[in-house]
Amino acid sequence: MPFQELLTLERLEADLYRGVCHQGAPLLAFGGQVAGQSLIAAGSTLADDLHVHSLHGYFIRAGRTDRPIIYQVDRTRDGRSFATRRVVAVQDGKAVFSLSASFQRPEQSPEHQADMPDAPGPEGLPELWESGPRDGGWPIFEAVLESRSAGDALGHGRLPSTGQGPRQQLWVRTREILPDAPLLHACALTYVSDIRLVETSDLPYMDDTGERMIASLDHAVWFHRPFRADEWLLFAMESPNYASSRGLARGQFFTRDGRLVASVVQEGVIRRPTAARSLPAEISP
Repeated sequence: MPFQELLTLERLEADLYRGVCHQGAPLLAFGGQVAGQSLIAAGSTLADDLHVHSLHGYFIRAGRTDRPIIYQVDRTRDGRSFATRRVVAVQDGKAVFSLSASFQRPEQSPEHQADMPDAPGPEGLPELWESGPRDGGWPIFEAVLESRSAGDALGHGRLPSTGQGPRQQLWVRTREILPDAPLLHACALTYVSDIRLVETSDLPYMDDTGERMIASLDHAVWFHRPFRADEWLLFAMESPNYASSRGLARGQFFTRDGRLVASVVQEGVIRRPTAARSLPAEISP
């Protein structure tokens, strides 16, 4: 399956688009794809010299995979250097996701960044999919992405805590070469960032048999420097807090030569059947 197909939208009219999503959890739309399609819709209303530098999204209701999602774009602001867009993803007349995104024309300035953490290169590391479940969106993830765990032998990617909570590292890239379109690469990173991030909060409590219910609540990404999603990126994650069934996780994406290209933060709800509760219907996977 070509990765681009996951982000392709049909333009219905000005500022109105339609897309279809694959499942993340069984029968429920994958949140990273909804966010990526929302960003595609927002960027489609802007000139090519404006590049996304941040996005903030809220997962409101569970999306379905058996019907399309409509993306409504609001052109909030068009300035000389920055532009802002709001997108509401609607299904069956109800909002399932909302996105605010800011775009900027590139500028020259001084720079600094955090150091890339120590990690083995991706060569020879186990594929994440070898240890993953076979239901939900896992087969699709495996078809479009290469992802390798830079952690324990079980493939969970977990590493010893540094005092900032549980952490894990993954190398990831799309299996196909993508066009030279910065918006598409940003959307690909957004898609990837929703696959394992919030699960970092649950690493200390995982075992090979325990069932969990996980749903993203909100998601934010900041894009710092140009990059390609079809080249290896190290996704370094840590979780500073987990309480009241909500896990907070943050991550950084580095190129192989150590450039910090994006930062991401996500909060999600994580529950186990022992809680005798199911996820509320308004929460997305």
